[in-house]
Amino acid sequence: MASQCRSLSFSSDDNGQSKFRGKLLTIDSKLGSQDVEALKFLCRDCISHKELEKASSASDIFDHLLAEEQLSEEDSFFLAELLYLIKQKSLLRYLNQTKEQVESLLPTRGRVSLFRKLLYELSESISSDNLKNMIFLQRDSIPKIQMTSLSFLAYLERQGQIDEDNLKLLEDLCRRVVPNLVRKIEKYKREKASQAPPTRVVDKELVSLPQGEEETFPCYNVEPLLEALPIVLSVLVCTYLEVELLDHMETGVYRMNRKHRGHCVVVNNHTFTSMNDRPGTDKDAEHLKHVFEWLGFSVCVYDNVTKGRLDEVLQEYKCHPGHADGDCFVFCVLSHGKYGAVYSSDEILVPIQEITSHFTAQKCPSLAHKPKLFFIQACQGEEIQPPVYIEADAVNPEHVAPSLQKSIPNEADFLLGLATVPGYLALRHVVDGSWYIQSLCHHLRSLVPRNEDILSILTAVNHDVSQKADSKGKWKQMPQPAFTLRKKLVFPVPPERL
Repeated sequence: MASQCRSLSFSSDDNGQSKFRGKLLTIDSKLGSQDVEALKFLCRDCISHKELEKASSASDIFDHLLAEEQLSEEDSFFLAELLYLIKQKSLLRYLNQTKEQVESLLPTRGRVSLFRKLLYELSESISSDNLKNMIFLQRDSIPKIQMTSLSFLAYLERQGQIDEDNLKLLEDLCRRVVPNLVRKIEKYKREKASQAPPTRVVDKELVSLPQGEEETFPCYNVEPLLEALPIVLSVLVCTYLEVELLDHMETGVYRMNRKHRGHCVVVNNHTFTSMNDRPGTDKDAEHLKHVFEWLGFSVCVYDNVTKGRLDEVLQEYKCHPGHADGDCFVFCVLSHGKYGAVYSSDEILVPIQEITSHFTAQKCPSLAHKPKLFFIQACQGEEIQPPVYIEADAVNPEHVAPSLQKSIPNEADFLLGLATVPGYLALRHVVDGSWYIQSLCHHLRSLVPRNEDILSILTAVNHDVSQKADSKGKWKQMPQPAFTLRKKLVFPVPPERL
């Protein structure tokens, strides 16, 4: 049982908030170590793995939720949901909530995902003997450490062996050790399918009868047909949803039907301490903002970002609570650069790998198994003297180019799009913007409505940019993507054309 004399590390303010903290401290005192482990597990999508590892009590979790504004006196429903799920319903009274109130609000306000709830429910039904048998079956890939059923499932998830769209391993383990749990997984799949709207629209028209043939039917009794019609329609709808789900699973397409598309960050560096300005970059930032907003993203543009400010932005989005309900994440950098790195506006060289590493599954668990896209408009090689209308985003050339693959983390679901191959220039028109970003925006606008996946779109961008040349036909450019995507990424077609 947690100690009642433990104090929460909150800053002092008005008496109302102090009373609320007192209620949280009371809740903490009534939760045991197993409850704390359950809370940590259920918060895996909204609190980083590092922060959860440091949490030794419920108060540590409350502290983090308060700091991240995911819990407040005015809105304590997330905590109420957590207490309800871990079957501590009697503690809801400290939040002025009842079990019935929580149950009525869960369908619209619940934040814990179906996948997270499934794993937690399974863990409650896995006995110590069941767990030993499961670990025995997976011994070659499981470390020899003491594990609970929750930590075992969390380990499988961290290693990418299970996720919300891939439960094959878990099904096999349950089928061999605890067969009755397979029903829970099947129920989860049905609920997940019912939440997902169909990805295709049936566009075949119903066959209508030729004019004049209606008179031939009155001799038939159609009442039995009308009585059976609801049943037939129900069967057809269920069959259609099952086909849609199987098609989605077989083709391997990233899920794109959560509450919102996700966040897009654009770092737009025009002015530097001593380096040349980058005229035309504002046109790139404007087009990126319009296109990704059209695709459904929440877009934030940051102009002339110093290294300190960049660190703040990266930290903010690494811990952003909105990732939990988002499909995808996009990060764009428009700046000067050189091999494997970009410059901040105060001219500090930032490795691209330092940027991408903030969003690994370990550091940003709410983006685990979701596509993370990074687009970099910056030179990666030698600077040249261009004509007046073309400029190069290159600074301080080096002679040894690192592998582009080193700029992305060694794990799944990343894509890095560079404006140019390592060692070469990325060209930018001082009025119209860069070749790469303008082509990227153009092809997103034209190919997303044709249901093309992102790699096909980037291939078209490569072809388009490779055909461009300056007015004298002297300078060329070739973009290069690197990726560890596991599935196709197909953005849903927006309702209106841009």
